[in-house]
Amino acid sequence: MKVSLKWLAEYVDLVLPVKELAHLLTMSGTEVGGIQERGNGWTGIVVARVEALARHPTAESLTLATVGLPGERVTVVTGAPNLRVGNKVPYAPVGGRLTDAHTGKEAVVEVANVRGVESRGVLCSEKELGLSEAHEGVLILPAEARVGQPLAAVLGDTVLDLEITPNRPDCLGVLGVAREVAALTEQRLRVPDLAYQEAGPDVRGLAQVEILVPGLCPRYSASVIQGVAVGPSPSWLQARLAAAGVRPINNIVDITNYVMLEYGQPLHAFDYDALLGRRIVVRQFTSGESLRTLDGIVRPLEPGMLVIADAERPAALAGIMGGSETEVTGRTTNVLLESANFDPVSIRRSCRALRLRTEASSRFDKGLSPAITTLALRRATKLIVESCGGRAAHGVLDVYPLPRDPIELRLTPVELRRVLGIELTPAETRSVLSRLGCVCREDGRALLVTSPEHRSDIRIPADLVEEVARLIGYDRIPETTMAGHLPEHAPQPMRGLIERLKDLLSGCGLQEVITYSLVGRLLLGKTHPEAEPGPIDALRLANPMTPDQEMLRTSLLPSLLECVATNLRPDEPGLCLFEIGCVYLPREAELPEEREILVMAMAGPRWQRQWNEAPAELDFYDLKGAVEEVLARLNLQGTRFNRIAEQGLFHPGRTAAIDWKDVRLGLMGELHPAVARNCEIRVPVFLAEFDLEQLLNAVGVDFLRIEPPPRFPAVRRDLALVVEERVPASELLEVIRQAGAPLLAGVELFDLFRGHGLPPGHKSCGVALIFRSPERTLTDAEVADIEAHILEQLGAVIGARLRG
Repeated sequence: MKVSLKWLAEYVDLVLPVKELAHLLTMSGTEVGGIQERGNGWTGIVVARVEALARHPTAESLTLATVGLPGERVTVVTGAPNLRVGNKVPYAPVGGRLTDAHTGKEAVVEVANVRGVESRGVLCSEKELGLSEAHEGVLILPAEARVGQPLAAVLGDTVLDLEITPNRPDCLGVLGVAREVAALTEQRLRVPDLAYQEAGPDVRGLAQVEILVPGLCPRYSASVIQGVAVGPSPSWLQARLAAAGVRPINNIVDITNYVMLEYGQPLHAFDYDALLGRRIVVRQFTSGESLRTLDGIVRPLEPGMLVIADAERPAALAGIMGGSETEVTGRTTNVLLESANFDPVSIRRSCRALRLRTEASSRFDKGLSPAITTLALRRATKLIVESCGGRAAHGVLDVYPLPRDPIELRLTPVELRRVLGIELTPAETRSVLSRLGCVCREDGRALLVTSPEHRSDIRIPADLVEEVARLIGYDRIPETTMAGHLPEHAPQPMRGLIERLKDLLSGCGLQEVITYSLVGRLLLGKTHPEAEPGPIDALRLANPMTPDQEMLRTSLLPSLLECVATNLRPDEPGLCLFEIGCVYLPREAELPEEREILVMAMAGPRWQRQWNEAPAELDFYDLKGAVEEVLARLNLQGTRFNRIAEQGLFHPGRTAAIDWKDVRLGLMGELHPAVARNCEIRVPVFLAEFDLEQLLNAVGVDFLRIEPPPRFPAVRRDLALVVEERVPASELLEVIRQAGAPLLAGVELFDLFRGHGLPPGHKSCGVALIFRSPERTLTDAEVADIEAHILEQLGAVIGARLRG
C-alpha cells in the first residue's frame, strides 16, 4: 500500500525524518518496503499560466499556447485538448529532461519547429512527469499554485510503500497508518470532520435495505445524494489518487476510491435511478440469474455467492465489483452510496471461484471491522456534496442485525512479565494501550482493556501483550536464556527411516526427485494400461489452479514416470531416480489416509558410451541389486522376491512381490508396454514401490546398527546344485539359509547353467556358502557337518542334489 506523507501529515504531525519514521514503522510490524521521492527528477520544471490560445496556422489538431512565466512569455505548440486560458500548467523549458510520452524513455527538451512554428519547451502530461500513464492532455495544476514556483514544491511528495500484514486490515487506509504513527510518536491524531448539510428528504422514504444473510453481511449502510453533477474530480483529489497509484475516473468514483484509501473501507456508488424498486437486498446468488460487471464481462456466478440486488436482479458482486446496469455515468444525477461489511471467507471463496481480485476484495477478505462502515459513508457523502453538488438525504440507512459487543480483556503484570520478560506497572501499561485508543480501567493489579472498534485483530490477552511490545519497542525486551527445561526427545522412527533410505539410495547411485502432490486426469490416464481407464478414485480439489493439478495423488509412480519421460536422453547415461513422499487414499466421509511411499525407477544405458565397453541397458537385476543392498543395509533378512500376475502399470509376467514373512513390503518389475507407449518412452523402464509403514514394521526402530568387523576368518564352499526349473533361485537360497544357521554368514548365487549333462526340465545353480563363527575359527569337520545338513535339507525340501 502506498501512503503519501503529505496526505499522512493532515492527520498527524510528522516529527521524525522520513528514514527514521520508516524504521520505526518497520520495527513495530508495519514494514516499509520502499521510499519513493516524487519530484526529484523535475529539475527546472516550473508552474506557468496559460495566457492565450490560438489555432496552429497549418494544423487543425495543434494549438499555440502562450504561457506566462516570471519576466517572460513563451509560445509552445501542443496537441492537448484540455487547455483553457488561465490554467496553471507544468512547463519544462529547453534543456529539461522528461519521459517521452510515446517511447517511455527519458528525453532532453529541445527547441522544435512544428509545422513552421517554433516551440520552446513542453507543457507536461502526467506520463511525462512519471505520475501515471495518462498522456491525452496536459496536467492542470491547482489554481493556488504560483507562477514560477518549482513543480516539486506543488506536486512533490514522499511516498511510503507499506507491506501490510493480513491481521492488520485497519492499516489498509491512510487514517489507520496515521493512528500507528500517532501511537508510536506520541502525537495527537486529527480525524476528518464528518458533518454535512442534510438538505434532502428523509432517506427512509427514498430507499430500503434488507439483509437476507446476516451471517455473510453483518452490516450494510447507505446514503442517498440527489442532484449531483458527474464530471472530473478536483485537482487535489486526482493528485492524491495518483500518489497512491489509482487512476482518476470521475468525481463520484474517485471519492469512493479516495475514502477507501483514507479509511480502508471500500464503498460503491449506484445510479439511484437504475435501482429497480428503490430497494437494496443483500442475498445469495440463485441459478438462472446473470450479472455483467463493470469490466463488461458476464460473470459465471455460482449459487451461494453473495450479491447486492435491487427488487428484481443482482446489481453488484458483494465486496468485489459493481454491475454495469447500475454504474454511475455522465448522465447520473442521483446516487445511492453503499458502505458495507462482508464475511471475509465468503469474499475470498467468490474471488477464487471467479479468478477475480480487486482493491475492495483485498480489503474485505482480511476481515474489516463493521464499526467503520458509517464513518466512511459519512465522509464520502460529505465529499460528494462539497465536490459534486447535490443534496444529501436526511440520515443514513444502517442495517446492523447482529451488533458486535466490545471485547473486554484482562491483562496482568504477571502475564506481561511471563511473555515479554520485562516489568511494567499497570500505569505504564495503561499509558501505552491508551495511545492505541484502548479504554482501560484498573481491577486491582490487573487492567480491564476494551479494544478500539476499528481493531478487529485484538481478541485475546496475548494480542494486548503484542501491542505493548510493539509500542515500547522490541529492543527493550532483554535477551535471556530459556527458563524452562528442554522437552524430551520424541522418537520419530519414520523420519529416521526416510533419512536413512535417502542416504542408502544416494549411495547406490540413485538421484532423488520431488514432484507435486497434485496430479491431473491426463497424467493418470497415460499411466493406465487400459485404453479406456475407469473412474479415478482420488480426492478432487474444489478449485484447482490448473487441470494438471486437480486431484491428490494416490501413487507416486505417475509423476516419477513423467520425470523419466522428460529427462531420458539418447546417447546419455540412463536415469536412476527415487522419490519418497505421501500418497492420499480416499476414505468414506473422512479425511484421506496419508501413507509414506518409496518409488524407484531405472531406464536407459547402464553407462555412457565408451570405445572399450559394449553398450548395455539397465535391467531388472540392476534395480533388484539396489533393492537388495538397501534391505541388507537396513539389517532386514529373509526377504523374498515372488513372481506375481499382472499388477497395475507393471508388465504382466515381469513383476515380483517383495515379501518378508507374511508381509508384502512392495512391488518391483518392468513398466507395462502400453503405459510406456502412452508416456512416449522407447526403452524398458524398471520400477519398484515400497510401503514405508510396512517396511518400518519389518525392520523395527533399530534399523541402524553398527557391528565391528569379524575377528575370525571365513570358510567358503562352492556347490553346484541341480534342481527342477520350476524352483526359483530365491527358494533355493532360503532353504540354504535356514539349514545353515547360525554359522552360515552368507550365501550367493554366482552361476546358472542349462543344457548338456542335465536331466530334461532341470538347471544347475552355482552357489557360494560363507561360514563364520563370531567366537572361534571353524574346523573343516564343523564346516563339513553343516554342509551335509544343508544338502540333506535341500534334497528333502526341493529335491535338489549335487551335480556329479
